[in-house]
Amino acid sequence: MLYNPRIYTCESVTSGHPDKVCDQVSDAILDECLRQDPKSRVAIETFGCHGMLVIGGELTTTAEIDAVKIAQDIYKKIGYNDNLEILCRIVKQSPEIAMGVDTGGAGDQGIMYGYATNETKEYLPKALVLAHGLTQGLQKLRESKKISWLGPDGKSQVTMDGEKILTILISTQHDEKVTQDKIKKTLTDLLIKPLIKNLSGIEILVNPTGKFVIGGFAADTGLTGRKIVVDTYGGAVPHGGGAFSGKDPTKVDRSAAYMCRYVAKNVVANKMAEKCLVSVAYAIGRAEPLMVEALDENGNSIVKLIEKKFDFRPKAIIERLDLRKPIYLPTAAYGHFSKPSFPWEKIIKL
Repeated sequence: MLYNPRIYTCESVTSGHPDKVCDQVSDAILDECLRQDPKSRVAIETFGCHGMLVIGGELTTTAEIDAVKIAQDIYKKIGYNDNLEILCRIVKQSPEIAMGVDTGGAGDQGIMYGYATNETKEYLPKALVLAHGLTQGLQKLRESKKISWLGPDGKSQVTMDGEKILTILISTQHDEKVTQDKIKKTLTDLLIKPLIKNLSGIEILVNPTGKFVIGGFAADTGLTGRKIVVDTYGGAVPHGGGAFSGKDPTKVDRSAAYMCRYVAKNVVANKMAEKCLVSVAYAIGRAEPLMVEALDENGNSIVKLIEKKFDFRPKAIIERLDLRKPIYLPTAAYGHFSKPSFPWEKIIKL
C-alpha cells in the first residue's frame, strides 16, 4: 500500500520566502538562457543571506545574460526594496558531464517520483492544495493592497485527519505597528474563511512566535532547492534526491520528475487507479532508465499499463513535454504540479 497516513501535514511558503526567492532567481536565469538558446544547458544555484546574494553554477549556451540584473529584477518584483550585494560565479559546464548528455543520456544519476490522487481536482493531496491556497492568498492580498501591512515573506501549514482539517497555521511578515489580534482577525476573515468555509473545530494559529516584522534575507538565509517537499507533494510520497529550480531539462532530476507526474496524473484521470506513484531511476550518461515502476493505491504494480505508452528516455521526455521553452519561472513558487498551463499537467486519453 502507498504511504497514506490518516493524520498528515503539508506546508507551503510565499514567493517572498528566502528559499523561494533563490528558486525564482535560478529559474529566471534558466528561462533567459532558453529564450535565447533553446538548447542551453543550465545548472544554477542561488544563495542569499543578510544583504548578499551569491549566484553560482555552470552553463553551456550561446545566450548572453546578465545574471546580476535578472536577480535584481526578480528581487524587486517579489516585493523587496532593499539593495543586495550580488556575487556571481558562473562557468562553462564540465566536458565530462557533456560527453554523456550530448549522446542523449541522462544529465545525472538519481531516482525521481511522480504522484497523483483523485481526492482533489488538482490531483494533489488536499492539505497541500489548501496550504498553497493560503500562501497564494497572502500574496494576492498584499499585491492588491487589500491588506497594506503584509510583507512578502510567509508560510502556511495544514494538518488533516482524513477529510477533517485539524489545524491551520499561518506565519506572515507584517508591519511593526499592527497588532497580532488584528492580524489574526483580518487573515481569518479575508483569507482563511473564504478558502476553508466552515472553521468549526479547526485550530487556527497565526504568527505563533508573536511577531514577524523582519523577513526575507534580513531574517534568514535562502538556498535554491531547499523547499523540494513544498515543490512536489507535501510529504505524501517519497522524493528523489534532486531539486528542480535552475536546471535545464537534460537534468532528469527535473524532467523525469515532471514525466512521472504526467504519467501518474493521467493514470488517475483515466480512472486506472485512485492514487498512483510512478518512479524511475537513471545512470548519468545513459538514456535508458535503470528502472520504471508504477503503483496503485493498494501497492499493486501497474507498470505494464503504461510502459508501452510512455518513453522515459531523457530526449523523449523533453520532446513529449516540449521542455526547451522558457516556462520555468512560474514553477518556482506554489508548487510545480498545481498549474494547468504546465505541459506535464495536461490530461490525455489512455
